[in-house]
Amino acid sequence: MLQEVHVGHKSLADYQSVVVRPLIEEIRELAEGLKGARVLHINATSFGGGVAEILYTLVPLMRDVGLDADWRVIMAAQEFYEGTKITHNALQGNPLGLSESQKEIYEENNRIASESLGHGFDFIVVHDPQPLLLRHFTGDLGAKWIWRCHIDTSTPNQDVGDYLLPYMQMYDTALFTMEDYIFKGLKIPIKVIAPAIDPLSTKNMALSPEDADYVVSQFGVESDRPLLLQISRFDPWKDPLGVIDAYRMVKKEFAAVRLALVGSMATDDPEGWTFFTQTVEHAGDDSDILILSNLNNVGNLEVNAFQSRADVIIQKSIREGFGLTISEGLWKAKPTIGGNVGGIPTQIEDGESGFLVDSVEQCAQRCMYMLDNPGKAKAMGRAGKEHVRANFLTPRLLRDYLKLFTELKG
Repeated sequence: MLQEVHVGHKSLADYQSVVVRPLIEEIRELAEGLKGARVLHINATSFGGGVAEILYTLVPLMRDVGLDADWRVIMAAQEFYEGTKITHNALQGNPLGLSESQKEIYEENNRIASESLGHGFDFIVVHDPQPLLLRHFTGDLGAKWIWRCHIDTSTPNQDVGDYLLPYMQMYDTALFTMEDYIFKGLKIPIKVIAPAIDPLSTKNMALSPEDADYVVSQFGVESDRPLLLQISRFDPWKDPLGVIDAYRMVKKEFAAVRLALVGSMATDDPEGWTFFTQTVEHAGDDSDILILSNLNNVGNLEVNAFQSRADVIIQKSIREGFGLTISEGLWKAKPTIGGNVGGIPTQIEDGESGFLVDSVEQCAQRCMYMLDNPGKAKAMGRAGKEHVRANFLTPRLLRDYLKLFTELKG
């Protein structure tokens, strides 16, 4: 079934202090032509992933400018999410495909969810592959249907891609994060829209150094020792094992350094539990490696504190749709190192606002450079913050959706 997600109130006026006035004015002008439009966002989880974080801000901002926006998640048994995780990985190139029974579970759960969708929407935005089949089972319902793909589908598993393509073709338009990600063979209109972070959320609001130190001290992090940090799901694509290996190289030169790996366990990612265990095993008995999750009461405030406290922020992904944690780290004006993949190079200007790396060894070398050159590291962090301000904050994303709705409205 589809379950409604309740969100709080947000006001576009509050963002006038962090984005330029012309952007605010453009948003209000676009919204005038969409007053009262019914918008529904559908995804697979209300916490633990970047899509959920985006929607917790985007939906209330849509309401604030006059749209009637809602958000629902598809609810299903664990076997459904096990199959959709395989689908997610396959669209990113993993050779493992879906069995016939997994396809049946996928189709049946989408069919059941479609029965609770209802009518009267002007725009329905379906995020990622989990609820993709809803359009097939409901018909158009008089709405414009948008499939928003947040993952890298540039080199998909061919069998899974061939299976899903006919369902994608039923949509009125598809949104991708980058040109390179556009699904080959898709014949419907396509737009490229990058994700964004909320600068006023608990995770991204300004914290004083004293407050950040106090929060991380509750987890045993000392204020006088350098800290390397990666915030991400426990997922092989995020390469936390490689981050641990890089940290071990750095520790040979900087004996006091510590590493924190902080992630959240999401309901739509059963594989995460397995890889969390592998990460803990790879860390061994090194007391200078902290591995934390929402199960340790690490929420958005704690993530903010760790990012604000870190000396170097890492996102050493080997495959990445976008990587909101990059923009989050840069927004705190922190020197950031990212894997040279996916959407990360659009956020990090190599050598200017951080470094892009292709190996464990490069990651370790860049970490040591940052620790050796704190002045240069601070300058990079400041440059990164301004790059995020200009390109990756939620008001820009809201503007892009309003432009798309206006075009679809015709």
